[in-house]
Amino acid sequence: MTRPCPNCAKPADLTPENPHRPFCSDRCRLIDLSRWFDESYAVPAEPAVIPDADEH
Repeated sequence: MTRPCPNCAKPADLTPENPHRPFCSDRCRLIDLSRWFDESYAVPAEPAVIPDADEH
């Protein structure tokens, strides 16, 4: 079974024999990982509200 690689759109093997799935290669997997590290990708969330210690 193949699907387009999320990074480059080349066919990517989704079977357990592909250690890089869902990516087509280690290069594409590392490109995606670097986007998470440099915060190009982010999970949307509301800012945390931390109460002051003096309020208790």
